[in-house]
Amino acid sequence: MPGLKSLSEQQYYAHPQNAFWKIMTLLFEAPVDTYAQRVELIQNNGLALWDVLKFCERHGSLDTRIDDATIEVNDFFAFFRKHPAITHVFFNGAKSEREFMKRVLPILPDEVSARLEFSRLPSTSPAHAGLKPADKLKAWKAVKV
Repeated sequence: MPGLKSLSEQQYYAHPQNAFWKIMTLLFEAPVDTYAQRVELIQNNGLALWDVLKFCERHGSLDTRIDDATIEVNDFFAFFRKHPAITHVFFNGAKSEREFMKRVLPILPDEVSARLEFSRLPSTSPAHAGLKPADKLKAWKAVKV
């Protein structure tokens, strides 16, 4: 689920301390200045961004503050049906992976889940400071499939 800054700006990874966009620009060697350019960078490199959670109640921006009883997931069946070329799902941290595996994967048809590979990458959140930026970048190279 996007943090407060991302929700207020209606932009993925809007918090200036989140490393996501820095990692993407380094991986694809394409510096960007605007959010529109960021979205274009993702699209031009065959990637898509979407939250596992459609809705939840949370105080603040930390995933640990999400009230599990309020979680609603996005309609991944419709998403994967609309985008049949998708073969990899990368999770930006443990919470998104855990919720997908718990709430989405069990309801996906076998023909959809069978074509997908799943990988958890280290969170780009500033709250996940236990890994050096260079190590995060190295792990995120996996998205260049």
